[in-house]
Amino acid sequence: MNQRFTTELLGDHPALLEISIENESAISAWVRGGEGLIGFGEYKRFVLSGPERFEKARAWWRNELQNFDIENNVLGSGTGPILFSSFAFSETEDSVLIIPNVVIGERKGKSWISWIGNKPQPRLSQISTVKKPLELRWSGSNGVEWQARVSQAIAEIKDNSLEKVVLARFIDCEVTPQISAQRILQNLAAEYPATWIFSNNGLVGATPELLVRLSKSLVTSRILAGTIRKTGNDEKDLALAGSLARSSKDLEEHEYAVRSVADVLAPICTSTNVPETPFVLHLANVMHLATDVTGVLADSTSPTDIFELAHKLHPSAAVCGTPTPLAKKAINDIEGISRGRYAGPIGWIDARGDGELGIALRCGQISNDAKSIRLFAGCGIVNGSNPESEYAESQAKLLPMRSALERH
Repeated sequence: MNQRFTTELLGDHPALLEISIENESAISAWVRGGEGLIGFGEYKRFVLSGPERFEKARAWWRNELQNFDIENNVLGSGTGPILFSSFAFSETEDSVLIIPNVVIGERKGKSWISWIGNKPQPRLSQISTVKKPLELRWSGSNGVEWQARVSQAIAEIKDNSLEKVVLARFIDCEVTPQISAQRILQNLAAEYPATWIFSNNGLVGATPELLVRLSKSLVTSRILAGTIRKTGNDEKDLALAGSLARSSKDLEEHEYAVRSVADVLAPICTSTNVPETPFVLHLANVMHLATDVTGVLADSTSPTDIFELAHKLHPSAAVCGTPTPLAKKAINDIEGISRGRYAGPIGWIDARGDGELGIALRCGQISNDAKSIRLFAGCGIVNGSNPESEYAESQAKLLPMRSALERH
C-alpha cells in the first residue's frame, strides 16, 4: 500500500531555521537568504558508495517515488517529495540520502509544508532562543605537517604535468555538553547570508559554492577558486579585493576550475554563458574569485537530470585539481586524511529531477553523540603557491564553523 504524501501552502510562520516540530530531532536543511528547504525526521535513509553511486541514488529515489500517493497543491520546483542528498568526495566512502518525514519550504514569499502519512498537518513551533554556551577543546591542527604536504604538492606540480591539486586538512573539537545542529545553522545563516546553509546526517556548514542548480532545463554553477582573507577594514579590504582580481596565481587557479565546469556543460547544452572574467565575492571572513556559468540543456529522448549533472561535474577542479586523474592521485598520495562527505555534492533533489547541489565546504561533521565535531578546510595548490600563505588561507576558511560553535 502506497504512503500518502501531501504538500500544502502555509500561512505566516517563523523563519525556516527557527521552526521545530515535536518529536522530530533530525534536521536536514538547504537555506540561503531565508529561502530554501528544511526537513525534520527521517522517513527513509539510503547509504551508498561505489563508482555508480549517482546512478544508484537515482534508481533508489525513483523507486521510492513510486510508493507515494502524491497530493501537491503548491507545484513548482522544490515542492512535493524532496530527497536531501549528501555525496562523499570519494566513491569509496559513504554517501547519505534522506527522505524526511516533514519538509518546510520558502521561496519568493510563498511557503509550504509537505508530510508523509495520513495524519493531519504537523504543528509548527518556534525553537527556544535560550543559548547554551559550549565548552570547546580543540585538537588536530598541525600547521607544520600540513605545510610540508603543501610543499610536496608544489614539487609534484613542478616535476610533472599536474597543474593544480586541492589539499584538505581538519581540526577536531570535543564539546560539552552537546552540539545543537540547528543552533549552528542559525549562527551561520546570521553571519553568512550569501552562502547556502546545509545539514545532512550531522554534516553542517555554509558553502559559498554551488556545484549545480537545475530548474527545468536551465543549469547554473557558481565556481569559486582564488581566496584572500579579509581584515575587517573596509578600505584595506577594497584594496585586497583589487589585488585578488589581479593575482596571476589566483586567476590561474580560478581558470582551471571554470574550465573544468564549462568543458562538462558544453556537450550537453544548446548554449552556455561563461563570463570572461570573474567577480570578487565578499563574505564575512574572506573574498573569493567567483564565476557563474549557465547553460540550457539540449532536448533529448532521455533528458539530463541533476544526478547525471552531479556525476559529470564532480569532482570539479575547485575541490580536486587539474587534470582530474593526476589530482586525485596526488590527493591520495599526499593528503593523508579521510574527507568523508567534505567537498562532495550536497543539497536537495525533487521528484522531477530538478534541484540544487552545492559543494560541502566550510563545514563540520558532528559525531553521533553530538559531543564532538570535525571541521574541514582545503586550498588549491598551484605552481605559485606558498605553504605559509596556504595555511593562513585554510585557517580563514575554518573561521565560519569555529565562530558558529563559539556563539552556540
